[in-house]
Amino acid sequence: MDDNERPHRAHLVDNHLESEDIYRMDWLAKFPDLNPIEHAWDALWRATAICCQPPPRTIQELKIALLEKWVQHPQGLLNSLINSMATCCAFYLSVRGDHTPY
Repeated sequence: MDDNERPHRAHLVDNHLESEDIYRMDWLAKFPDLNPIEHAWDALWRATAICCQPPPRTIQELKIALLEKWVQHPQGLLNSLINSMATCCAFYLSVRGDHTPY
């Protein structure tokens, strides 16, 4: 999922999307309120930080730790995040873009 944050806006990616006639929507950068992947990454990161003592020292060690935790990641959490999107969107529309607890 593209969150429109500057580090994710590489010219190479922009050019590829444009070549495929895929255009980004106008969207606020750093807008995690409606982005379920932020919650999934947070849960994965916390699970990895808790289990890995000492923490991974190399990219390869981090990759292994993240992959191990991803396999153990409860599918119910991901399903819950997906299923909550309709409620989150409806609530966001009802507050007309103001702050939400999501």
